[in-house]
Amino acid sequence: MGGSKKMVTLKTKNMKSDKKQVLFYTMIHSILFSILLISCYSQDYKPYVYQSPTNINDEISVGTLDEVGINTQLVTKGINRILSGRHGEIHSLLMYKDGKLVLEEYFEGSKFKWDAPGHRGEWVSWKPDMLHRIHSDTKSITAICIGIAIDQGFIGSVDQSIFDYLPDHQHLKKDGKEKITIEHLLTMTSGLHWYEWGAPYSSAENPIIGIWYSDLDPVSFILNGSLEHAPGTHYSYYGGHQILLGEILKYASGMTIDEFSKQYLFEPLAIDTVNWSTKFEDGVFEAAGGLEMRPRDMAKVGITFLNDGVWQSTQILDKHWIQKTANPYPGNERINVPGTDERRVGYSYSWWTKSITDGSKSSNIYWAGGWGGQRILVAPEYNTVIVFTGGSYLSKVKQMKLVEKYLLPALNSKI
Repeated sequence: MGGSKKMVTLKTKNMKSDKKQVLFYTMIHSILFSILLISCYSQDYKPYVYQSPTNINDEISVGTLDEVGINTQLVTKGINRILSGRHGEIHSLLMYKDGKLVLEEYFEGSKFKWDAPGHRGEWVSWKPDMLHRIHSDTKSITAICIGIAIDQGFIGSVDQSIFDYLPDHQHLKKDGKEKITIEHLLTMTSGLHWYEWGAPYSSAENPIIGIWYSDLDPVSFILNGSLEHAPGTHYSYYGGHQILLGEILKYASGMTIDEFSKQYLFEPLAIDTVNWSTKFEDGVFEAAGGLEMRPRDMAKVGITFLNDGVWQSTQILDKHWIQKTANPYPGNERINVPGTDERRVGYSYSWWTKSITDGSKSSNIYWAGGWGGQRILVAPEYNTVIVFTGGSYLSKVKQMKLVEKYLLPALNSKI
């Protein structure tokens, strides 16, 4: 899952000439690094022993698996599979159920580093207070900010043309693009020809990377794309949609997305440390993949959605927005996401959706999903939130099997 992975320090013109060489060496280094990583994980590991989370007075109540009726043996099996490396590089796993954080585990893994082999930087033991790059979970946070902006009256509705809030780009309001609405950006159905999954993130041919190589400003680059489908009729994954949403929010509210999210989302959730780490030279924020958060704070976002937009008796987001988020946008019901074990899923207001079967029970879940294995998963019928962070950037993310085979079944089978 996408989001821009490039920093403003790239020397774009030089990179254009040798991008094939960069890609070749990146692949070689990644293969070698993956072999080393598998070797590290294949060593004997200490079997997992459950410990309940610590109360750190961050407005999240804590408890034990047993208190909320979760099968400890199944969870233990799942975590031992993580420790053995069978589910890729997972950095953290948190579970919240019935009003309590009952599982909080951190593992060893590498920090994200764009220009390192496999995009893996320093190897660390992850801790609760460490910020983690959440990549395309950022898209879901940006979508939340749009929902709040509508609640606050800064934006009229999702049905408005995007050009109502892009005054400096009216010259691109043509060729059918004037029909692109805010909802089309949220659901990635703008009709623009951009497609992020068609090229590696190490290549300038990937349009989310191509923005950094262009002489155009980011908004112009995105909107200069040709319109190949009628807006609202065709899904195409591209983080440029959320970059536009960030600029729409800026014009509508007079606040950049870091300022807006701090005032209207993070401070009400008692989240005091986040980092919008990436922006373009002209000050446009990379609102599709540049946010860094702590896993507990990611859980707070999920808990707010689980509670119909309410956090600690405060309505953060309208419950109707939550309903839109929990269900796929018409036409977005069967998307095959590359590089994951999720199989066919839906896409809503910048969140993913899926119907799963646990025995004879069918349930709907939805999640914010980011490159490498970042996830804020909401399971309303289980009254549960599950959070992952990870570093499987060039290998398959294998978290859904863990969720479906161990974590969700553990909620129904206490031992």
